[in-house]
Amino acid sequence: MDSNNLFPIRDFKNTVLLKPLIATSDVTNVHAGDYSYYSDFDDPTMFLTKNVLYNFGISGNSLHIGKFCAFANGVKFIMPDANHATAGITTFPFAIFGGEWAESLPLSDYPFKNCKDTVIGHDVWLGCDVTIMPGVHVGHGSIVGSKSVVSSDIPPYSIAVGNPAKVIKTRFDEANIKLLLKLAWWDWDIKKIKTAMPTLVKGNVVDLIKIDQEI
Repeated sequence: MDSNNLFPIRDFKNTVLLKPLIATSDVTNVHAGDYSYYSDFDDPTMFLTKNVLYNFGISGNSLHIGKFCAFANGVKFIMPDANHATAGITTFPFAIFGGEWAESLPLSDYPFKNCKDTVIGHDVWLGCDVTIMPGVHVGHGSIVGSKSVVSSDIPPYSIAVGNPAKVIKTRFDEANIKLLLKLAWWDWDIKKIKTAMPTLVKGNVVDLIKIDQEI
């Protein structure tokens, strides 16, 4: 498995690894870790234009995607660059049309709401047609159900669904979540991860701790 291979599944063009896709683009504010992928029924190579929306660079914000993330068809990230100023009487963005309207009040002087960077942790699964709003942080190991709209932070190892998305349960109890975050298996050497794959897929936290101690 080569983390720099755009199409990681042999003879299958509907899934791409995001890191090499970004590397071949001119987009500088979207970042993805090794092995994170996007699957699309049509053309996954259009991810940066069809799925990362309103990324005009006005806000200076970035999208950070961790390692080993899985994004299903139609996942969308709303960047804050299309936000309208709401502090005054109108939300109409006169300045974007240039000319005298921009001279009257430059876009740089508009009272836009400040947003944090959007951060998707490691080992996050976003279901079909999930929408991530600007400035959201989705914690490591979380799952977001199909068609959910995430407008606030999701804690690590949570399962969230709905619009707006709400946490319905956690994948592990608090003690095991702390242990998993400390283990941070996604940062292990890939050879160690390969050895641990059966446990990662079918095992429990105790088994994973044993592997970490033995290897």
